[in-house]
Amino acid sequence: MKKAILNVGIGCLVTICSIPVASAQKYDPSNTALIIIDIQNDYFPGGKMTLTNAEQAGKNAKLLIEKSRTIHLPVIHVQHIALQEGATFFLPGTKGSEIHQGAIPLKNEKLIVKHYPNSFRETDLLDYIKHKNIKNLVFAGMMTHVCIDATVKAAKDFGFNCTIIGDATATKDLEINKEQVKAEEVQKALLAALSFYYAEISSTKKFLGQN
Repeated sequence: MKKAILNVGIGCLVTICSIPVASAQKYDPSNTALIIIDIQNDYFPGGKMTLTNAEQAGKNAKLLIEKSRTIHLPVIHVQHIALQEGATFFLPGTKGSEIHQGAIPLKNEKLIVKHYPNSFRETDLLDYIKHKNIKNLVFAGMMTHVCIDATVKAAKDFGFNCTIIGDATATKDLEINKEQVKAEEVQKALLAALSFYYAEISSTKKFLGQN
């Protein structure tokens, strides 16, 4: 029995390690899209859920958006509106729920409104991407440990090649068992975990240089 379990474990490890993550390369506008998740006012200073390094991540995301527009790479924007009972930020009709000024969609860019961390859940995101014959997804946005994590994992499970622009994402200090975990550590741990199987982790500089 122990031998059988060991064989299964080794088989799973080999399977995971043999599945390639999208390699760094120039992005093809015909089959690639940039997805901007939840870059909204409540995550910035003065908002109801301020994140660590939100301003820098927002500036980097703006650079990604501007570059994507110049090379005609589709940009998909995701906006979270909180409808669940007890929600404290991203409330409907509030300034905090509005998309931050550096990431406002153009009229011809797709806007997805979601109510859950997973941007695919109860939205038309998957249908839209499939209709556009998109195979590769590049992600930026907030929060790394919730909506980026949930959406990227779902995208990978749907069969898409995923890239996260790490310095265009942001998170916050967390707590577990009364122990504080600084945002920097949360960020590193989440990106490291996602890079194991779900996504390639890149940077704004690399993205700008590859296109």
